[in-house]
Amino acid sequence: MAIIEKKYTIGVHHVGVFGLITNSGILNLFEDIACSHSDIAGYGLMQIPETHLSWVLLNWKVSVLKRVKYGTQVTLKTWARCANSFFTLRDFEMYDDENNLVCIASTKWTLIDIDKGGMTRIPAEVIGCYEPQDDKSVFGENDIKKIKEPELPETPNFVFQVQRRDIDVNGHMHNLYYLDYAYEALPQNVYEKPEINRFEIMYKSGAKLGNSVACYYVEQENSHYVVMKNPETNVLHAIVKLITDMPLV
Repeated sequence: MAIIEKKYTIGVHHVGVFGLITNSGILNLFEDIACSHSDIAGYGLMQIPETHLSWVLLNWKVSVLKRVKYGTQVTLKTWARCANSFFTLRDFEMYDDENNLVCIASTKWTLIDIDKGGMTRIPAEVIGCYEPQDDKSVFGENDIKKIKEPELPETPNFVFQVQRRDIDVNGHMHNLYYLDYAYEALPQNVYEKPEINRFEIMYKSGAKLGNSVACYYVEQENSHYVVMKNPETNVLHAIVKLITDMPLV
């Protein structure tokens, strides 16, 4: 049964000013164990020169049940599931040092051919190496719904230029940094509140080195949206959706 399990100690780079794990810290840990699974399956980072294949993340869906503190030892679990010709899902669980479930997440991925530079069909033999668990789902869903883009204001709240430090192994801005930059677009009164425990991220087109990215903030129903676009071409890079438990007032 290909459920990968790994222990981590929550370090200073995983926590915020109150010593509690941040949303960015959670994504960092989940990304690490996902990479570990790909390494084991034979389609990890160091196998790219041999396989000519690389995984690209399309969606995050995360629910934080409890925020663990700095120094806590946590146990992470991950497994692949629900694959078709072009997409596959991966789920995650995080447990604290008393074996309490503290966070769940689901992700959606596609495979790219690094020689052709585009999305490719996912061969059955690749999926087989991950031993997907189709009957185990943290949210009880077989897909992650697209985030509908809200109506945007005329002026962005924040604009940044993609730097060298932002670039990942696929030559695009690293997926984790979209959340960090989205926080820069939040109003100060939203940013200063405790981090929101439910959030989703949808990636559409990877920003590249030197690109300008405009971040538009929208408050709608029970969610804070940050829509990230190229201000010159209007190409959508990503949407970050922070979901509150109660309607916004």
